[in-house]
Amino acid sequence: MPQILENVSLKPYNSFAIDVNAHYFAEIETENDLNELFQNPLFSNQKRLIVGGGSNILFTQDFDGLVVKMSIKGIESRIEGNQVLVTAGSGEVWNDFVNYCVVNNFAGVENLSLIPGTVGASPIQNIGAYGVELKDIFENCAAFEIKTGQIKTFNFEDCQFGYRESIFKGAFKGQYIITKVTFRLSSQAQLNTSYGAIEAELQNRGIESPGIADVSAAVAHIRVSKLPDPSTIGNAGSFFKNPIIEKHEFADVVAQHPDVVHYPTADGRIKLAAGWLIEQCGWKGKRVGETGTWKNQALVLVNHGHASGTEVYQFSEQIIDSVKSTFGVTLEREVNIL
Repeated sequence: MPQILENVSLKPYNSFAIDVNAHYFAEIETENDLNELFQNPLFSNQKRLIVGGGSNILFTQDFDGLVVKMSIKGIESRIEGNQVLVTAGSGEVWNDFVNYCVVNNFAGVENLSLIPGTVGASPIQNIGAYGVELKDIFENCAAFEIKTGQIKTFNFEDCQFGYRESIFKGAFKGQYIITKVTFRLSSQAQLNTSYGAIEAELQNRGIESPGIADVSAAVAHIRVSKLPDPSTIGNAGSFFKNPIIEKHEFADVVAQHPDVVHYPTADGRIKLAAGWLIEQCGWKGKRVGETGTWKNQALVLVNHGHASGTEVYQFSEQIIDSVKSTFGVTLEREVNIL
């Protein structure tokens, strides 16, 4: 049975560094720990929250239930011809997993370098950056079903991936806990450098024929230059999703704002750059009380030291209202509000 702690501060367990408490707290290092925890009637019916790196959460109040910190570790790989299946425990730090793949020359995950969080959260959120999403490299994941105590395997189709969405955020929300994830990577790289500033950064480095390590390093450099370090200033990375709108809606936006930053999507719709929209409304680097937007990236909301979750949430409301008023586009939060 994992140790159960009471009245634990969650400040070290959320990247916004919001100081709230959990009634109960347990750290999980094996699948068996989960079985033992949820066989106890006190906790099987308890309100619960599963956390990895706590990098996609904004706490607005204490959590009156059980917080389960997933710390299952381990990375294994299996080569199948030109493809490589890599399985990682849900508690592995995401960027440690990426570095493992880059060092071993396993291609496919390099564009996702330096995304905060853990491996277990990656399919839930269908994380993505620089033209690549988790679903592009996903093979399957193992998940503990809380109701039955069984481990179930979810393949690509089972997960119903969407833009920052999956079945674990939808129909199965709160019913499963991911314990490990398997990725299908390649020993023969097909690099994606066309999105964002990757090509420009490679040129700045004088690299004409990049490898996956070059792309990973370029992405990491770009992210560091734009995004604040959560260990220095509290934040959850991108606070809002890039809005995806229909072509007729885009026609209205571009008629009023010809320089709007946008990208076509595979289904024929248009993705707008939320950071650009927010910046055009004058929010970049703005501070209100103890919260604000980051000086180098308007998409990132920060805790300057003593912000409450409610203060951050109310600030985000102002941004949503401002973008809606200016562009007629409604921003959606990427961060989970609790």
